[in-house]
Amino acid sequence: MNNNKVCVDLIVPSIEEKYNVFIPVNKKTLEIIFLLSKAINDMNDGSFPGGEHLSLINAEDGKVYDVEKTFLENNILNGTKLVLLWGRRIVDGNKHIWLLTIRCWRSSSNR
Repeated sequence: MNNNKVCVDLIVPSIEEKYNVFIPVNKKTLEIIFLLSKAINDMNDGSFPGGEHLSLINAEDGKVYDVEKTFLENNILNGTKLVLLWGRRIVDGNKHIWLLTIRCWRSSSNR
């Protein structure tokens, strides 16, 4: 096992898929979200909309990971179960509130 990567389980509810992926630990979580979104979109014929409002959440405890930290700084380890969801952070004074939604998309061939 390469010490520069972790193997995680990624759950993507909006397309009802799960992936087992290797992620570099030294990249910012925001960059990883972008790369995951692009890869998922490519594998699903462009039907998965990426965007700035995607968030990575720990599937076991609901923790929303800080996008400015690396996977290593976020303490994301081998075997971590992650959920990729749409969400938006709202700053209210000293409080950071996350609004998370599950959105479902279907390609036109599935309608």
